[in-house]
Amino acid sequence: MKKTLLITSFIILFSCGENKPENKPLVENAVDNTDSSLKGSFGSGRDENIIDKIYSELIKNDKKLSALDDKILKTYEKSKTVLEHYENVLNKSESYYIDANYQAKTITDSLLKHQIENQIKISSDKYNLKIKNIKNAISLLNKNTEKINDLYNAFKIRKTLPEIEKYQNAHPLKTDSLENFIHKQNQLLNELKNLK
Repeated sequence: MKKTLLITSFIILFSCGENKPENKPLVENAVDNTDSSLKGSFGSGRDENIIDKIYSELIKNDKKLSALDDKILKTYEKSKTVLEHYENVLNKSESYYIDANYQAKTITDSLLKHQIENQIKISSDKYNLKIKNIKNAISLLNKNTEKINDLYNAFKIRKTLPEIEKYQNAHPLKTDSLENFIHKQNQLLNELKNLK
């Protein structure tokens, strides 16, 4: 009987807890307004994170930020489109030389095999010389895209830091309810220790 009463009081103690209604934030901030869907921010292609969510809220109320975000997004999409055309041609050519070298190795006539391997090498070298400037330009385009990503991510962090600080100030944390609950837990622990 005593055990049943103790278990019941344990359940009531832990289920009741502090059920105070959530207080409204003390200060208006973008963090409280974040929702689960991003509206089109540059980061929306990746897993959603709190920085992109806050930044998305800031974009809603700032035409300059919104225009910047659109510009970066369009630049990113355009660079992807431009690269796809070049990579398609480059990948087919590279695949051809890989397949040609593989098939040349299967030729059993050693003189013919050597002739074909030389022809493949001459063609491949000539093509690599022809596309050297294109590969350099692609490398530069990729580096610029990385720099844009880095600078924009740094900008978003700088822009959202004050918002998370406003959120923290609007939701001050106090130890009252934690200490209250710990006190109740300690009472229950004492009761459990005294059981025989």
